[in-house]
Amino acid sequence: MFTGLVTAVGSITEVRRTAGRVALTIAVPWDDVAIGESVAVAGTCLTVVAREPGWFRVEAIVTTRERTRLGDCARGDRVNLERALRVGDRLGGHFVQGHVDGLGEVVAVSPRDDTVLVDVRVPDDVAPICIPHGSITLDGVSLTINAMPAEGTVQVALIPHTRDHTTLGTLAPGNRLNVEGDMLGKYVRRLMDDDDV
Repeated sequence: MFTGLVTAVGSITEVRRTAGRVALTIAVPWDDVAIGESVAVAGTCLTVVAREPGWFRVEAIVTTRERTRLGDCARGDRVNLERALRVGDRLGGHFVQGHVDGLGEVVAVSPRDDTVLVDVRVPDDVAPICIPHGSITLDGVSLTINAMPAEGTVQVALIPHTRDHTTLGTLAPGNRLNVEGDMLGKYVRRLMDDDDV
């Protein structure tokens, strides 16, 4: 479980592709990551399989690569990182599982005063659970939906802190993002769709 509050931006230093999986080595400012620990990498919950001070390695299997952009990562790419929530930690974002629902695409980026408005076309199964002022996770960042400017599109407002401390500050139209819809919205939708309830 995560909160969507990014605590570091890592840099991919190595990508190993073998049959069925992609291994990513990520340089980080942490020295105490443990093998077996869960880390959200661009919003995707992955398990640390190797580590040394200053780096760790995770693997993305086929199903992960089918619904995220991790299979397209290259050396030098930057990724948002968050370590798993501990009991007693502050929950400053929203409940994020790190279970990416699919890929979204940036369709517009519009600076306005002290913020940047970003319109993102979200996956078809995420759109029905999106509401204005509800929560959404983009590349691991907990964000509030500012508006819904078109069918299947959400708009978020990126404050200066978010732009400066995550990878979202460099977004441009056409960029793809890992999208996780709000967990509570998923459960409500499932209950509403269930004929036995």
